Amino acid sequence: MKLRRALSATAATAALLPVVMTAAPAAQAAPAAELPKCSDLDTGEQHHTLVGRSFGIPKSITLGTHWTTYTATLTNASAKELKSFVLSAKLGSYVYNEGERDLSPYGDLQYWDTSQRAWKTLRQADGKAGGILPGPKTLKPRESVHAQLRFRVSKDLPLDHAYDAFTGLTGSFTDRYRDTDCTAGVDEVGGFYPRKG
Repeated sequence: MKLRRALSATAATAALLPVVMTAAPAAQAAPAAELPKCSDLDTGEQHHTLVGRSFGIPKSITLGTHWTTYTATLTNASAKELKSFVLSAKLGSYVYNEGERDLSPYGDLQYWDTSQRAWKTLRQADGKAGGILPGPKTLKPRESVHAQLRFRVSKDLPLDHAYDAFTGLTGSFTDRYRDTDCTAGVDEVGGFYPRKG
């Protein structure tokens, strides 16, 4: 939640930066080696290298077949080029207590593929809605990536507890902290609550 507020506070800065999108196959975007997470080397310092903004995610959605479309942007606000950059999107909900469930398996998430002019579904092997999007392998200072996404949640979702749901983009990249190469990631997500129609 703190990260969401921090990104919202810096979104005004991102609005002043130019928007550039470079496409690359998703298979080429994955980092070559597994590195530790920068947060594991951290003492609580936040990574504010990327700033984000999103438009079109409502406060609540009606369960069913209706799609909700939104756009999201991540901008490199640092003075360095981000390497091994991976762009992904997700749809899910925070699970706070035992017995609560993630709504992700009940949802569908798609992105607009500009080269094929078609919506493409993002689904992970475990059945959750989300995955890697085509995008650049590096992100230069002041460059941005943006995506048009849409989502829906099935009417089969049990409403036996409240869902703190979200959807949005994540940008992951290789960074250096305390003389160690590591991976960092920044989310630009919007929250919503599902309801019966």
